Amino acid sequence: MSTELTRNFSIIAHIDHGKTTLSDRLMEVTSTVTMRETSAQQLDSMDLEREKGITIKSHPVAMQYKAKDGKTYKLNLLDTPGHVDFSYEVSRALAACEGAILMVDAAQGVEAQTVANLHLAEQQNLKIIPVLNKIDLPAADVPKCKRQLEDILCIPEDDCIPASAKAGIGIEEILEAIIARVPAPVENPDKILRATVFDSLYNTYRGVVSYVRIFSGTIKRGQRVKLFATSKTYEIKEVGIFTPKMTACDILSAGDVGYVIANMKSASEVKIGDTMTDSTHPCSEPLPGYKEIQPMVFSGIYPVDSSDYEQLKTAMGKLQINDPAFTFSQESSTALGFGFRCGFLGLLHMEIIQERLRREFDMDVISTYPSVIYHVDLTDGTEVIVDNPTLFPEAQVIQEIREPIVNVYIMVPGEYIGDMMQLVLEKRGEVTNTETIDDMRVMLSCVLPLSEILVDFNDKLKSQTKGYGSMDYEHAGYRAAKMVKMDMLIAGDPVEAFSTIVHRDKAEGYGRRLAERLKEVIPSHLFVVAIQAAVGGKIVARESISAMRKNVTAKCYGGDISRKRKLLEKQKEGKKKMKMFGKVNIPQDAFIKVLKSSD
Repeated sequence: MSTELTRNFSIIAHIDHGKTTLSDRLMEVTSTVTMRETSAQQLDSMDLEREKGITIKSHPVAMQYKAKDGKTYKLNLLDTPGHVDFSYEVSRALAACEGAILMVDAAQGVEAQTVANLHLAEQQNLKIIPVLNKIDLPAADVPKCKRQLEDILCIPEDDCIPASAKAGIGIEEILEAIIARVPAPVENPDKILRATVFDSLYNTYRGVVSYVRIFSGTIKRGQRVKLFATSKTYEIKEVGIFTPKMTACDILSAGDVGYVIANMKSASEVKIGDTMTDSTHPCSEPLPGYKEIQPMVFSGIYPVDSSDYEQLKTAMGKLQINDPAFTFSQESSTALGFGFRCGFLGLLHMEIIQERLRREFDMDVISTYPSVIYHVDLTDGTEVIVDNPTLFPEAQVIQEIREPIVNVYIMVPGEYIGDMMQLVLEKRGEVTNTETIDDMRVMLSCVLPLSEILVDFNDKLKSQTKGYGSMDYEHAGYRAAKMVKMDMLIAGDPVEAFSTIVHRDKAEGYGRRLAERLKEVIPSHLFVVAIQAAVGGKIVARESISAMRKNVTAKCYGGDISRKRKLLEKQKEGKKKMKMFGKVNIPQDAFIKVLKSSD
């Protein structure tokens, strides 16, 4: 089909605004799937995606649609993940399109992620088609949502298409708008093969399957291609399109979206955003936008039963094949045994990997407190990158420590603005701008350290706003901070599993909370056990576990008090001697309880 009759578009929306439901309706109306094959959330293949109502792995689909002008068009929909953790994949998918449907829930209005996703689409110069979804709900307020689109996003209200993906209202109008408003792909006149890889997955039997958008030239079976990032060449074994199942075809030409199977044996051979070109007549430079994906959040993952170590290693290897953004390397801990240091794109990514390990591979795992990457300048002029508290340099050789910061956009009802400002200040952040969206809601723009929003920020946001608040964040570089390494000493010995990097002002409070939790889970010994939080050589918090005692005065029925005192002193001397030689045994379940309660 010619490029004039091809349209490439994506759907962008806040979580749970109906993106996947609209995809289902578009496939039904264009007869891409039959009524017998149809099911809810067809492009979400994982159980986890269906349960959480989010798209984790993007999935394209090619549809044929006969428009009102009598012509049959090929519509390529590139479904995208909806969460900020996967923003690079979203940007690469959007770069493969010419237009985007911006979905807004007519009952909830514009949310934080709606704004962030629109900015991503505008950076790629895409034509935006605004759609107000769920207009059939009793709580829907279409005029108010149109005003929000005009005021916040500068989108004329006349451009909005009212629809209900669930009820099938406005689907034809959306398809006609795609044909009328989204420009057709433009091919480079030199006709040299240029294709961008916007996603990939690993198939056990066929190797790596690359999802590609062809910008110019053609690609077919038997052709030899080259990838710019690795400079390796491959022979194409199969090309095809998604309907939504993988369907082989003879050739993919300019404007097409499909898949390519070459003789690639591991997922690391293809990079998302890379350019594929002909090996004999390559293009002079790659398509813009490619960058290496770098993990932002790190955590240790250990098997609860140490005999499951090899099984966990195999499971992680399989996960990495289908998710190259997930990284892991071997590490060991005196407390938890052998495990892995894992890198993730963000919190949701970390949660999904852990959940997949439990469900798909039946692994019982424990994760350590998540940490971020710190850049540490040393006094000798060198820079060290630290992602693990055990690698933190000594205080006397540190010149400056820089921590990652994020720009956070929080959308809340107006009455909670004071609570939100207080929460941001608690988390060492600052509010840079407040913007009134309508008579109900306010958007706060804040700058916060990434480490402060890692664990409970979103939970507190939801609980303080009774579920009405939403947030989105983007990485904004590094800035200097007074970070210190805090060790937990149990009976004078440091336990590395509980070491963490914290801000100096928060070390005391965090140390006290952790010491209290440890006091609850470590059993009593025959001598007093001191639990101390230490920063450098300074103790900032302490708790003591009382000794188990025998009642040595029970046999004294009376007589002089000095007799009882003598027995108690003798016991005291024994305890002192025992403390010198005794060793504290921390049971495995104590580590698990403390680390799980600190998540």
